[in-house]
Amino acid sequence: MYLIGEALVGEGPELAHIDLLIGDKTGPVGTAFANSASHLSAGHTPLLAVVRPNLLAKPATLIIPKVTLKKESQVTEMFGPVQAAVAKAVADSLEEGIFGKTDIEEIVILASIYLNPEARDFNRIYRYNYGAMKLAIKRAFDKFPGQDTLLYEKDRAPHAVMGFKVQRLWDPPYLQVALDLVDMGTVRKVLEEVPKNDHLIIEAGTPLIKQFGLAVIGEIRNIRPDAFIIADLKTLDTGNLEARMAANASADAVVVSGLAPISTIEKVILEAKKTGIYSVIDMLNVTGPAKVVAELAKRGATPDIVEMHRAIDAEGSDYNWGDIPAIRKAAKGKILIATAGGIRQPIVKEALTAGADIIVVGRAITASKNIGNAAEGFLEELNSEEIDQFRVMTDF
Repeated sequence: MYLIGEALVGEGPELAHIDLLIGDKTGPVGTAFANSASHLSAGHTPLLAVVRPNLLAKPATLIIPKVTLKKESQVTEMFGPVQAAVAKAVADSLEEGIFGKTDIEEIVILASIYLNPEARDFNRIYRYNYGAMKLAIKRAFDKFPGQDTLLYEKDRAPHAVMGFKVQRLWDPPYLQVALDLVDMGTVRKVLEEVPKNDHLIIEAGTPLIKQFGLAVIGEIRNIRPDAFIIADLKTLDTGNLEARMAANASADAVVVSGLAPISTIEKVILEAKKTGIYSVIDMLNVTGPAKVVAELAKRGATPDIVEMHRAIDAEGSDYNWGDIPAIRKAAKGKILIATAGGIRQPIVKEALTAGADIIVVGRAITASKNIGNAAEGFLEELNSEEIDQFRVMTDF
């Protein structure tokens, strides 16, 4: 047996986080158990879980502090409410049949416990650690999460301790506000007035980046820390370098021109995957977008987003976003399609009907007398409810 479990329960400094291993005494977990119990280190002394003194929990459980115990109060909390909570959770799990037919004399548990140095409330420390231990044990035996659960949930909720969320584009359609501006005062005004919404994306436009450099991404991030930010570099050469530069600047996506050599586009896509950001191909003036996507798919470098783009200088002509179904077919997998170029509110439904996932809007919002209302109007056309992305304590 070699099972792995994890759980986070609670809030504030008493929040409990537990990582655990369950396995046979004669296997690697048993070896780790013996080594941990016999090799002590200052501030991380392991202790057996006891329900009360002289009453060892079974299966035998070793508590290992994750945080260095420097103060006497921390030691008291670890040997008091934490130890009691973990032991009681093990005993109750045994009573409730979570261990099934497993011989509890033949297995051991290693539990790594997080205890914030600022924790003070013994009652909360006990209750949160009890809940986390109980949940971690059950998840270990359930082999939670399954692949389907993991893939479904991975982009839907932020990490509880990070303090911010990394947006992922899993619930189209989206409104992308293009900041094709060269004045930081105007940029700040737009960022402060457009609504906070799960379906709104911020684009650092090419003129903006040319004016202020990639450092402008950090300026945008300071104002809108949770936003999904696209760096519209329209890369034509040195693909991997520019993609890495965008990622280092904290962008969530980088744009490469579809007119670039196919090797450059491939390098942007692969570097974006390495750094965990999205790759976007801007198909402005590209005569065969589907062919470009098909060639990239052959190379194992399918982009995340394809942007069908009518140039500002070409506005006044009919909207033409090409054959979006053909692009999806060429991608041979999941892909998002963005439409850009002089889009006004009455055109949004037409773009969505054509197959667009992202509606890119610039001056219709940024040059509006009422920026907030203009953005809200476009969001209403998307007809998409906001999603609760703060389900950090979900027990599934």
